[in-house]
Amino acid sequence: MPSVKLENVSKRYGKIIAVENANLTVEDKEYVCIIGPSGCGKTTLIKCISGIIRPTEGTIYIDGKVVNDIPINERGIGYVFQDVALFPHMDVFENVSYGLVVKGWKLSKARPLVEEMLNMMALRERIRDRPNVLSGGAQQKTAIARALASGSKMLLLDEPLGSLDVKVRTLLRYELRKIVKDLELTAIHVTHDQEEAMAVADRIVVMKAGRIVEVGTPLQLYLHPKNLFTANFVGEANFFEGRIAGEIKRKTRVVVDECDIYSSDKKFFNETHVVAVIRPEFVVMRKPTGRKNCWKGRIETEAFVGNMVRYEVRTENDKIIAVKLPFAFSTQNWRVGDRVELAFPPDSMLLYEYPQIGLEKEISIE
Repeated sequence: MPSVKLENVSKRYGKIIAVENANLTVEDKEYVCIIGPSGCGKTTLIKCISGIIRPTEGTIYIDGKVVNDIPINERGIGYVFQDVALFPHMDVFENVSYGLVVKGWKLSKARPLVEEMLNMMALRERIRDRPNVLSGGAQQKTAIARALASGSKMLLLDEPLGSLDVKVRTLLRYELRKIVKDLELTAIHVTHDQEEAMAVADRIVVMKAGRIVEVGTPLQLYLHPKNLFTANFVGEANFFEGRIAGEIKRKTRVVVDECDIYSSDKKFFNETHVVAVIRPEFVVMRKPTGRKNCWKGRIETEAFVGNMVRYEVRTENDKIIAVKLPFAFSTQNWRVGDRVELAFPPDSMLLYEYPQIGLEKEISIE
């Protein structure tokens, strides 16, 4: 069964560094998603794994074997592209069976496997249709079935759902994960959709400017990101620049523009200059009570975002704080212009050392 290991893998095009010193291990039967800003090297990385691109430096292992010099057709990999790349003159059955026929399989031998893949992808009734009469979702299912029918135990997916509408994409991503797990495959899935990655991945790889900056489970990256870029890129977060001013009742006190924030995050920094981070859904918003340790402000914007309502509150110290409330609980009829009070639970407030290059550059996706 295939595992993948990258050791110091880099890919350069002249002075342009597409991937720099990538180290990563993907375990057998693991579903890993790679996310990051456009141009960060996601696709280049999986093309190096597949053999489409040869790395400039480093070593790639598949199932413990060095594959740098092994051609793509001998790596045992199924590759699914964003643009589908089905043969327009072939019907669904012919497209899915193509890889097996090229390998020399007789049609009588290939048919049961192809039909199994088509049944799994709910394409049995479209078996004689050509790509031009298929929906985007059916085309992508055909491409996935073609990759699976090759008998590969590893699946590389390059933005496989990116061209589909939201509803189809949401349904297909769960089907895709189920198939990968049912067939006990190893999958590496590149996507620009964070929600997609959070929904299907066992672990997520976060990339920036050609480098892997963090790897973790969806919950780890969301609740306890190790660095500021991940905190900003995965989901949404509020950032506060401040200074540590001691400890009160086992909580770290951080002063931000003469206002206090408290954190249960136990970290030790060389400097007192820090960044405090909290997700919008963990911010408590209520009517003014005059309590201590609360920030006061006024609602400036309100937006319905799926099952949440997102507010922006401008505080008295001129900070814009994002707040997200579950739709079912936003029945207090908050309105733009309402005065509110904000509280930041210490257990949800994360602390980071202030970056030498500055906060904006550190979290920038450029």
